Formats: sequence, C-alpha cells, structure tokens
Amino acid sequence: MHQRKSKKILIYFFLLILVGSINNNSINNLKLEKVKNVNIFGLEKKDQKIILYNLNNLDLKNIFFINKKKFQNIIESNSLVEEYNVIKIYPHSININIKKTSFIAKINQNGKFYLIGTNGKLSDNNLGIQLPYIFGNPEIKEVLELKKIIDQSNIDYSQIKSLYYFKSKRWDLKFTNSIVIKLPEKIEKETLDKISIFLKNIKLENKEIVDARIKNQIIILDE
Repeated sequence: MHQRKSKKILIYFFLLILVGSINNNSINNLKLEKVKNVNIFGLEKKDQKIILYNLNNLDLKNIFFINKKKFQNIIESNSLVEEYNVIKIYPHSININIKKTSFIAKINQNGKFYLIGTNGKLSDNNLGIQLPYIFGNPEIKEVLELKKIIDQSNIDYSQIKSLYYFKSKRWDLKFTNSIVIKLPEKIEKETLDKISIFLKNIKLENKEIVDARIKNQIIILDE
C-alpha cells in the first residue's frame, strides 16, 4: 500500500515538472487566433446582418476572451430573438442558433405600428403578416396572458380579427364574422369554453354582441 502511494507521488511530481516546462517554454509564445467566423442560424439573411454588424463592433479578438455580457446584450436586444444558444468552435468560430419569436398581434404605439412577439418585444418587421389588431393601450404582458388563456381554451385565436382593451383592464374580442364577445375582467379558460359551446349551439347573425361580463350569464345584444 505504501509503495503504491509512493509511485503515485512520483508520477504527480514528474507531471508537475512536465507541465511547468510546457508553461514556461510554450505559453508565452502561444498566439490565440482572432475570431474569423460568426455563423447565425434561424433568421433571414437581412436580420443576420444586423446582429453580425453589432457583434463585429465588439472587436472579437478570440473565442476565449469575449465580453459575455455585451455579447448576450446584442443578441437579446434583437426583437426577433425568442431563444438562443452560443457554441464556440476552436480555434476561431462561433455558431449562434436562434429560435425566432412568433408574432401574435399588431398594435399602434405613438403613431407607429408594431408586431407583438411571444418574447414580449415589439418589432417593426414583417408588417404584412395578417394578425389581429389591438385597440387600446395594454401592457405587453397583459396581451401575452390573454393569448395564453385563449390558446388553452376552445376559442380559435385565428378567427379573432380585433382585440379591444379598456382602461378597466377588460377585453372585447371581435371575430372575422363580426360577432363581438364582451369578456369579464377576470378571464378564465372555463369561461371561454362556455362561450365556445354557446357559439356552436346558437345561430347568431352578423354584428351581434355576446355579453359574458356577468358570471354564469351570456346575453345576446344587437350592435
């Protein structure tokens, strides 16, 4: 047992001498190559160029000494990015895999039209996309929460033409067939499911209003 320990100590000793020699003689002469390739996947070329331009301004000297926070800030500040991961490939390449956000609605803020992404950011890209238009001034998190509840219910979000937000934090939904649903302040999946069943079993004329603001009641009104 004692001999085994002695052999291990000798091996470690010689390894230390070897590593020390390598460090002294070679590390000072080691030159790390500058980053030559940054590859972005998941976005269109024109959107890739915007991120690449901003990253190049960081002066990426080599893949081991990159300002991580600034690097991440540039990627995360892009309104099209939902999720991403960065892979460093020795000696001088970086791959960035991006999951592009999905757009859920259009909104006008300060006289300019934007798309609302599932990442919670506003984007002025791809304004030709057909999406519901939001009237009013909700917080983005309120829009995302409403979309989440609708997706969990039997209401078909793709059939919604407009969403009206009121200062009382209540929503109206206008569908492509011009029927309007007035929702209660507290929106729950069960409430939307009841409305969905009601709409399937009752034949409504265009421009009629379904008032579901009162709990356990659904009232039909003419516009």
